[in-house]
Amino acid sequence: MSVRPSSSSHSVHFQSKTVEWETPAWLFARLDKEFHFTLDVCATSENAKCSKFFTRNEDGLLQEWAGVCWMNPPYGRAISKWVRKARLSALAGATVVALIPARTDTRFWQDDVAFASEITFLRGRLKFGNSRSGAPFPSAVVVFRPPLAKRDKASS
Repeated sequence: MSVRPSSSSHSVHFQSKTVEWETPAWLFARLDKEFHFTLDVCATSENAKCSKFFTRNEDGLLQEWAGVCWMNPPYGRAISKWVRKARLSALAGATVVALIPARTDTRFWQDDVAFASEITFLRGRLKFGNSRSGAPFPSAVVVFRPPLAKRDKASS
């Protein structure tokens, strides 16, 4: 879910009191202009980026993702489940755009992100939510698109 981190969440390098980082509004606006999102797959009712969204109670991992999906997942150990769900949802016909930490040495990156349609590494460190300082990690925008046959069928 995308929730504001506490103000002291950057006190220890590469550790945080939360796994939830609120999407920077300027970044979402720029991406939404390009992709026209229809579903926020992990949100709260306070910070949802789309009119249709899944909260923690609805557990987006258990839901079907369709259309053009925005994903800013929890950045803890469960991130691998979210990234895998994004890749599999794309194989089933959805487009999923994800804001994730750029951790190229991790298993989730090598097993799933490496097969994304597009990966854009963001310059510098993002400021999430109301944070005064940048995150303690680099970030990337990862796009998982459906296979060409599914895209052609969806546009018919």
